[in-house]
Amino acid sequence: MSALLAEQRVEIRHLQKENEAQTAKLRDLELQKPELDQLKQQIQVKQVAFSASLLASGSETIGPYNTHTPLVFRHVVTNIGNAYSPHTGFFIAPVRDAYHFEFYIGAHGHASHSSGAVLVRNGEHIFIAYEHQTSHYGSSANGVTLLLEVGDDVFLRLWTNTRIFDSENHHSTFSGHLLFTM
Repeated sequence: MSALLAEQRVEIRHLQKENEAQTAKLRDLELQKPELDQLKQQIQVKQVAFSASLLASGSETIGPYNTHTPLVFRHVVTNIGNAYSPHTGFFIAPVRDAYHFEFYIGAHGHASHSSGAVLVRNGEHIFIAYEHQTSHYGSSANGVTLLLEVGDDVFLRLWTNTRIFDSENHHSTFSGHLLFTM
């Protein structure tokens, strides 16, 4: 009987050591959980892309106005990361990184009014897409890569005394995406 008891004690010690090792592993995993959650959040924040056209429905020429006028692109096709607002027309950078933006604008030709839109970062005019055509349909486009800080805003303004056209065919668009992390 004493040999059996000794064998059981050895088995109990072995099981206790295994239990202690598994408890230590579990404790290590629990300590790593906040780090893993933070990495997951960083990966999700690093997924930023949007594309939108000017009108949600219908067909319309907007402008001309005698002042620069913010454009709100309401028909959102993609908004990964929700950094673009179809209510304000603003893209707000969620992280400090390099972003690429493209914009396409068009309008039916007019003798007196061109089509033109300016990409604006934090109130500063960066690039313009501009086209003057007296008849038929004309379009122009531009793009830029910008290093943005958290909270920087980017949007498009209709240039003074210009027009922009959009319809269910989505002629006038604004898109952007995060390129890489800094």
